[in-house]
Amino acid sequence: MSRPPAAVLAEEVLAAARLAGQTIATAESLTAGMLCAELGSVPGASAVLQGAVVAYQNGVKLSVLGVSAELLAEAGSVDGRVAEQMAAGARRVLGADVGVSTTGAAGPQAHDGKPVGTVFVGIATAEGTFSREFLFSGDRTAIRTAACTQALSLLAAALKDR
Repeated sequence: MSRPPAAVLAEEVLAAARLAGQTIATAESLTAGMLCAELGSVPGASAVLQGAVVAYQNGVKLSVLGVSAELLAEAGSVDGRVAEQMAAGARRVLGADVGVSTTGAAGPQAHDGKPVGTVFVGIATAEGTFSREFLFSGDRTAIRTAACTQALSLLAAALKDR
């Protein structure tokens, strides 16, 4: 029986982080801790996984992760710049080398004017931040799972570059 793509990617992420001597933190909105749980399911994760902030509500994004109130008011939470600030906030608050974030609209309704399936993944390192936008289809579970898998994929790529 083959393993889910996220499980394989989580192992790759942790191996790359160990090799690079880097620590990881997550900031999760629509994945609500799935990403950290996937990383934490790998034996030896404690060597590199600092922790997670589940920032489902904008107030948590603002007060814990330091996302700009003006940005949240202007763009809403489903935005690439918000994903970048969330990742940078996780990196800072949890003392990690690399932060990764997820924010988006998992449905069943659109969120902040963005259609269901819109997801942003943010990555923050000492060199800077970036985000990628995705549009997934399916139900809430499928969208959240796809977001988790893509976040792990981007994180693996960012760590391999280190």
